[in-house]
Amino acid sequence: MAKKENTMKSFVLRVDAETMEALETWAADEFRSTNGQLQWIINEALRKSGRLKKKKSE
Repeated sequence: MAKKENTMKSFVLRVDAETMEALETWAADEFRSTNGQLQWIINEALRKSGRLKKKKSE
């Protein structure tokens, strides 16, 4: 049986309390977890800058 690759990586991110509060509010407004909101923000920034490779299905 082939071993599945873990495509997700974890890392620690330090942000100030004001930024974290704004992020948590934004995430709640969009029905996302804070982690999900961060992933979305990063993905959007990479996509808009042309730095994210397109998926084969696109």
